[in-house]
Amino acid sequence: MTPDVIVTADPAFAEAALAEIAAVNGRVLHTLAPGIWAIQLPGDFFALAEQWRQQPPIFVRHICPVQTVLPLAEGVEKVVATAVTFFTHLLEPDWPFSVQTRVLGDLPIKPFDVNQPLGNQLATASGAPLDVRRPFQILSVVLAGEAAYLGLSLATNNLSDWAGGVRRFAREPEQVSRAEFKLLEALEVFAIDLPPRGRALDLGAAPGGWTRVLRQKEQYVTAVDPAWLHPSLQKDKGVRHLRLTAEEYLEQDPDTYDVIVNDMRLDARDSARLMGEYGRYLYPHGLALITLKLPEKNYQSALDHALNILRQSYTIAGARQLFHNRSEVTVYLKRKVDS
Repeated sequence: MTPDVIVTADPAFAEAALAEIAAVNGRVLHTLAPGIWAIQLPGDFFALAEQWRQQPPIFVRHICPVQTVLPLAEGVEKVVATAVTFFTHLLEPDWPFSVQTRVLGDLPIKPFDVNQPLGNQLATASGAPLDVRRPFQILSVVLAGEAAYLGLSLATNNLSDWAGGVRRFAREPEQVSRAEFKLLEALEVFAIDLPPRGRALDLGAAPGGWTRVLRQKEQYVTAVDPAWLHPSLQKDKGVRHLRLTAEEYLEQDPDTYDVIVNDMRLDARDSARLMGEYGRYLYPHGLALITLKLPEKNYQSALDHALNILRQSYTIAGARQLFHNRSEVTVYLKRKVDS
């Protein structure tokens, strides 16, 4: 039986992702790898893609359609040749495209072995421009076991522009911590435009990874943490470091901010309560981001509880388990408008 879609999530949150699949009446046909499933749908892929585009799931990171399944026994060259024949007339010739290949398991094949010949041959045959950085349409190829699963979709259909939702950022020489990637990914996934020269509050800032990203985005940052910031940030006149806990700062009648971020290592529910207290210090037009640290067991209950706490002070504009998250979910918040 041919699947309609391949779904990807963090294996640590497989149970929650499978619940999201079940909620749209998806049926698992095969587990291709930990956190990767071939799914049959009651409708078509594009109906699901539109539903999840408007209301994204929290734990499912990436989806791609399956429009043909090819045997791998005859080799990669045969898969490429057949795929060119099948997809040439499905590509929109005026829209840039890319080929995204994932190889699961111990197959003696590299993604490049498929991406390069298939991309080049499709570009020649269809006339569509090949653009791996900013594709409008994506040919997804998943190699698993003895089969190649292929499907064409718009980049906006797949929940993530990146194969399997694996978003990589280049490490910069000035980088303070890997936590910077979490904030960069959140800003991208939630399509957040920070206010020009805004005032930002970074709770639990040390050593300053999120503060550095906010400064790159031209924010004036108040960094709250008893620990020292990275030396490069101590010299930055756009950073005010308060060597206090977030709880102590609350007692000092804080300023009001355009942006509040919180990546503190607290239980999700405790962090949500603290963030709720700071809601009154967010401008009406402001936005906030928080990472909710989840326990290994009963994480869905902890997440639901934390989200309900946040709803008392904020409107939840988005919640996703991102690639750079570990045992956590990133939540995008806006100040609740008083009725």
